[in-house]
Amino acid sequence: MYTPKPIDTDSITLNDDTLALSEQLAENVHDVWAIGRMKEGWTYGESRNDKLKQTPCLVPYSDLPESEKEYDRSTALATIKAIIAMGYKIEKHR
Repeated sequence: MYTPKPIDTDSITLNDDTLALSEQLAENVHDVWAIGRMKEGWTYGESRNDKLKQTPCLVPYSDLPESEKEYDRSTALATIKAIIAMGYKIEKHR
């Protein structure tokens, strides 16, 4: 039986710059997902239809409903926190 064991990130707090990075990464997560769907033949549709391969989420990140953006943000934040918890530093070169 599979028991998920994600990296413990409970002690990780992010500064404002890293939070801004997470939003950029969330947009990238969406774009990567969208490219994958399009390669699989999915197109935009008013509602999700798996048979027709249509989804209302094939829009720019800025046009997504907040509930969809939150999914991408969660993925981005979890990844950043895991990187930091594993001992890596995230630095922006200015």
